[in-house]
Amino acid sequence: MQVDSAAPELVTDDFVAMMDASSMCVLIHDAGTKNILWANRAACDMLEFTVTEIRPLKANDMSSSAQQYDRVLGRAWLQDAVERGSSRIEWHYRSRSGRIIPTDAIAVRVELAQGPAVMVQFRDIAREQEVERELKLTTSYVDALARHTSTVAFLLDEAGAVRFATDSALSYIGLTGDDDPPAGHPLTTYGRLRRGGRPVSWEDTAAGAAPVGPVQLELFGDGASTTWLEGSIERLRVQEVDAYLMILHDVSERVRGEARRELELRHENYLARYNAMGDMAMAIAHELGQPLAAAGNFIAGIRGRATTLAQDGEMPQRFADQVAYGLDSAARQIDRATGIVSALRSFVGHLEQVEQVVDLNEVVRECLYFIRLRAAASDVELQVDLGDVPVLVRCEQVLTGQVVMNLCFNAIDEMAACDEAVRRIEVTVRTTDGMGVVTVDDQGRGFARDPFAESFTSKEAGSGIGLALSHRIITRQHGSIWAEHRESGGSRFGFALPLAEEPAA
Repeated sequence: MQVDSAAPELVTDDFVAMMDASSMCVLIHDAGTKNILWANRAACDMLEFTVTEIRPLKANDMSSSAQQYDRVLGRAWLQDAVERGSSRIEWHYRSRSGRIIPTDAIAVRVELAQGPAVMVQFRDIAREQEVERELKLTTSYVDALARHTSTVAFLLDEAGAVRFATDSALSYIGLTGDDDPPAGHPLTTYGRLRRGGRPVSWEDTAAGAAPVGPVQLELFGDGASTTWLEGSIERLRVQEVDAYLMILHDVSERVRGEARRELELRHENYLARYNAMGDMAMAIAHELGQPLAAAGNFIAGIRGRATTLAQDGEMPQRFADQVAYGLDSAARQIDRATGIVSALRSFVGHLEQVEQVVDLNEVVRECLYFIRLRAAASDVELQVDLGDVPVLVRCEQVLTGQVVMNLCFNAIDEMAACDEAVRRIEVTVRTTDGMGVVTVDDQGRGFARDPFAESFTSKEAGSGIGLALSHRIITRQHGSIWAEHRESGGSRFGFALPLAEEPAA
C-alpha cells in the first residue's frame, strides 16, 4: 500500500523505519485519553522501556516527581497542543533506572486515520544545560575578574576597536563599570599609541604583535596631565579572526621621574655654563679695561697735539677742527664701550650671590642698560613703569636680575617676529598683597601651553637660561612666577617675591 502518491517509492513501513532510525525521541499519545499509543526506538532507549512496557505508563510513571512535572500539568500541556496545534515545554522525564532526564519537548497535534493524536518530540538537553551552566559560571568568573583585578587589560579587534576592558582599564579612559562599554570605539580615541617612545599607528602596533610585542599608551587627561601605560600586546586567534590582548601597567611616575632627572641635569649643565660665562665676562671686562683706557689717552694726546699745531700755525685750523671732530667721535665710542664693560663687571661681579634686602626698582634699573641694547637692535619700543617708592624684597639680587632680563629678552625676541607697528614691551614694578611684583607685557602671538613646562629654550639661539631656570630661581626664594594671556592680545610674564619685613642693615 502506497502512503503518498507524490512519493510512490515509500510505503507505511518505510516511515516507521525512518521514525525508529531518528535520534529524536517520539511518543504518540491519544488526543482524548492521553494514553501512549507508540514510541520510537530513541524514546525507548532513553526511557529504558520497550514499546509494550511503555504503552500503559502514565505521566507519574515516567516523569520527575517534582511538583512542576505533575501528571495534571502534563495532561494540560498535551491538551494545549490538541487545542492550539502545538505546545512547547521543558519536561523532565524519568527512566526505568530512575535517572532524571531534562528535555526540550514539543507536542504537536496530528490527524491519524483513526482520529486525532498528539506527537511529542523531545531530546535530552542535560549536556546543553551543563554547558550553559559552565558558560554562565565562566562568564561570572570573567566578570568578577574584570571588576576586581587591578590589571589594565584591553581586548581589541582587527581594527583596533575596544571589545572588552577591565574596570581598571575603563577607569584610565574615564569610564566606570556602570557606563556603557566602549565596544566598537578605537583605542586611539582615548590616547596615543607609542613604541620605543615614538608615536605609531594601530597598523604598526598590530604588526609588531608577532605574536607578542611591546606597546605604550599615552592617555591625555583633563588639563595638561598625561598618564603613561606600558606593557605588551599579543595576537590571538578567535573564531578564525585576529584579536589583540593588551596588558598594561602605569609607568607615569617613572616617566615623570625621568623627565625630572633630565631637567635637573639641564639645570646643572646650565649653571656650570653660566658660571663659566660669568668668569669669561669678568676676564674680558678686566682685559678690555686697560686697552680702552690707553686708547682714550692716545686720543686725548692726539687731540692736544692737533690743537697745539693749529695754534702754532703749523696746521690749518680747518684741518685741526676736522681731526678734533673725528677724535671726539672715537672718544665717545670708547666711553660707550667703557660703560658697557663697567656695567658688565657690576652685574656679574657679585660672585657670593648672598640673599639680601633689595629694591626691585633697583634690580630692574641695573638690567635696563642691557635690555635697551637688545630692544634697540630689534627695533622694539621699551616702556618702563617703576614704583614711586622702594619695593623692598629679600632675594639674591644677581639671580633675580637674570630673571628680569630673561623675561624681557624673551618678550623682545617675540616682538621682533611681529609687525613693526606693535613692537612694544612694558616692564612694570609694583606691590600687591604683600608681594613685590615685576611684570613684562608684550603684544605678540601668545603661547599654546604652559611655557614653564618647556625646556630651557626653544629658540635657535640664546644663552639657554630658559623659563624653567627662572621658575627655579623665583620659587627657591619663596616667590611665584607665571604666564598669562592678555585680554588685548599678547602675553604677560611676571614674578612676585614677598616684601621684606625690614630694610637691609
